[in-house]
Parts: sequence; C-alpha cells; structure tokens
Amino acid sequence: MDPVLNYIDGAFVAAQSGETLDTVNPATGDVITTLPRSGSVDVEAATSAALRASSKWAATSMAERIQWLHRLADALDEDHETIARLESMDTGKPISLARRVDASRSVANFRFFAEFGEQHEEPTFSDHGAVNHVHRSPIGCVGLITPWNLPLYLLTWKVAPAMLMGNTIVAKPSELTPLTAHHLASVMQRIGLPKGVFNLVHGLGPEVGQAMVEHPQIRGISFTGGTATGKIVAATAAPMFKKISLELGGKNATVVLDDAPLDEIMDDLVRASFTNSGQVCLCGSRILVDSAIYEDFKGRFVEAVGRMVIGDPTEESTTMGTVISKDHQQKVESYIRLGVEEGGKVLIGGTSSEAPVDNVPSEGAFLRPTVLEGLSHTSRTATEEIFGPVVTLHSFDNEDEAVAMANATEYGLAGSVWTKDAKRGHAFGQRLDTGIVWVNTWLNRDLRTPFGGVKQSGVGREGGAWSLNFFSELTNICVLQP
Repeated sequence: MDPVLNYIDGAFVAAQSGETLDTVNPATGDVITTLPRSGSVDVEAATSAALRASSKWAATSMAERIQWLHRLADALDEDHETIARLESMDTGKPISLARRVDASRSVANFRFFAEFGEQHEEPTFSDHGAVNHVHRSPIGCVGLITPWNLPLYLLTWKVAPAMLMGNTIVAKPSELTPLTAHHLASVMQRIGLPKGVFNLVHGLGPEVGQAMVEHPQIRGISFTGGTATGKIVAATAAPMFKKISLELGGKNATVVLDDAPLDEIMDDLVRASFTNSGQVCLCGSRILVDSAIYEDFKGRFVEAVGRMVIGDPTEESTTMGTVISKDHQQKVESYIRLGVEEGGKVLIGGTSSEAPVDNVPSEGAFLRPTVLEGLSHTSRTATEEIFGPVVTLHSFDNEDEAVAMANATEYGLAGSVWTKDAKRGHAFGQRLDTGIVWVNTWLNRDLRTPFGGVKQSGVGREGGAWSLNFFSELTNICVLQP
C-alpha cells in the first residue's frame, strides 16, 4: 500500500522531518504501510493553511456548506466497501462490523448534520419591548483529536458539525489507525473541497496532539480518547481559554433486574459486552444481576458468549476479531490475571495462552471473550477501564444496592437497564450517575441527543444542537422595537 501522508492546504505531504511510523495489521502482525511522524512544524503548517482558508469558508452560506456535507456523504457512500476493508485491516475488527457500523455511520454523520442544518432555526426571544436574536459565528480554526477504536466514525462525528458551522480544521487521528482518515482526505481532494478547510496531521500524541492543544490560534479542541490524556488536554487548554469538549473513558454498568426477559435479551447483552472486542467506550463491562435470577442468567450468558465466532476479521462468519495491538493484548491479559489474583473465577475465556484462538497467526492480537465472577464490585478489575473483551458479573439483592454498585466508579459515561417494565427501567436509569442510559436496548443512537459523560468520563456534550453550540460562538443581538 502507498504511504499515508499528511493532508495540508489541499495537498498530500510527508512530515517535514521525513520521519515515519509503521501501521500494523493487528490480525497478522504485518506492516501495512507507513505514516508521517509529524511534529510541531507540521501542525504549524496545517494551522496556517486553516487560518488562510478561514475567512472565505466562514463567509460561505449555510446552504453551501450543507451541500458540501451532502457531497461528502455521497462520496463516502460510494466508497463504503473500501472504507470497511481499510478499517478492518487497520483495527482487526470483523469486516461485517466495519461495514455495518464504521462505514455506514461515517456516511450517516455527514448526512445527519447536513439535514439537521437544513432544519435548524435560531431562536428569538421577545421581552421588555425588544427582540433578542441569537447569532452564530465560527470559532475559527478547531483541532480534532480522535482515537483508534472507531477511527472514521468518530472523526466524521466531529468534522461534519465543525464544517457546518464554518470552521476550518486541523485533525489528528490515532497513529495506530491512520488509513481511513487518509482516505477521507483523498475524498475531500477528489470532490474539490476548498484548500485549507480540512487539514490532517499524523503522528504521536505528545508530538502532534500536544502541539495542537498548545497552539494559540487553534481556538477549540474536541478530543475523544483516554481519561489520562484528557486530563493533559484540559490542563493545557484551560489556561488558554480554549473551548474544549472531552469524551473520555468509561466503566459502564449493565443492570439486569429480576423481571428481565432473559430469552429475549441475551444476544443484546453479549453485543453490549463484546462489540469490537469490548473496545467501545459504551460497552457494558460490569454486569449487575438480581440475585434471584443470577444463576440462571450466568448459565445463559456464558453459553451465548461461547457461541461467538473468534477469528480472521476478513471472514464473513467472524463475530469478534482482535484487539488493537499486541501491546494492548498484554494490557488486557494483565487485567485477566489481576481478576484471578483478586479472587475472581474465569467462567469462559482467559489469556491467549489459557484459551488460544485456533487457526490464526501467533502474531495476531487475538483474545477470547472473557467472563469473570466472584469479584467485589469495588475491585480494581471491576472499576478500572480495561477496554477489551473482559466482563465481570456481580449480583445484588435490591435496586438500592444495584444503584450503589453501578455508581461505585470514577467513570460515568453510559449504562443500560434491562426489565420487562419500561417505566421501572426509566425510573432506575434516572438514579445512575452517567451521561447516557439505555433501557432494554444498547447503542441505540438518535444523533439529535446529547452525547457525553460525567465524572472522569468527560466534559461537555456533542450531538445535534450541542455539537452546533460547541463548534460556534453565540452572540445575542438585542433590538429595541419602535
């Protein structure tokens, strides 16, 4: 494959240092290609290009920017299979998942914000003989920093509203998964998006991401990633009074109440636990089950997990591929061992040596889905973010205990509640300290709704009007009526 390059001022260029990094297929261990190991000089070049394009892009009408979003959606839709294959190769996720989620949602993000922009009207408020008009203007140049688990999905989630609001962009994807961001830049070049509106700089977080956060003319940062890195972003950006949106880690609870219809929901619970090898910030990695049905639930759940097909991501029948890298595999395995040290029992799965995946390369970062029981809900394994295919089971005796257990973590991103009584589930969900709660469903996303977490799961909300608010500056114009 040709090398991945930076995309600056409408052209593909290498890092000014000439240095490169390898991107590796986690299913085979093979090097796919190289990407630039960029630095602050490359960020400066990208920011300068964005600033040169800023005034002209901001002056375009909303209708014109909406048409660009539609063109991008159309172009990505045409490349649907290419995007899915690139994403599967770069992340190790099953090709079926990459088609259904990553490629499809990337199109949907542009389409949604185009249509949302078409329907959106700014409010006016009348009082004291005057009319107040809410006026939006772009922030200017914004920095977008995105992770490796859903590379194009999460990049387009930020690019679409940023462009819609008239901002120009400097983006940094994860150095582990650069392929689809590079493809997005090639699509933008292909359809003739004005130079400098979108700029892409590849490289390492401390060398590129930090330079973006520190740059005085990048006035807003939207970051999705780990909590530890989010703290650095916040500490750097806050004294500079930048706008920041931080979507960080999670340790989400799946709560199964005593009336939950187990026959109907088991496949959904497995999906909520192990989608993308558990590498989704919204996955439910702690399953809390009413003690009255715990043993019945455990048997059914372990059996359902055992039906998952683990293997080559290119095979249509595969339901779970690899984790992102061999290094991450070792991290996840360390938590499986820690869980046993803390008193847990492995019900299914285990480390790659204990539960090897058949007929895959030894260089691949494969792990079987792992379920542990017998751990305290306050143990490290049950409270620290693992971000892999590891789930812990816990029982509770009443709803008050379940709420306390669900909230006993420093994170608060998402959760789900399962019951045959939707009103009961709704009431229970309101007691959880988290940004999102699903009742009898999981990852059911209406893109108009606020997305984000509480506690150490982040700051701010994106989605629908919340994204528009983040990516614009609001001015109130008060006009006295004659």
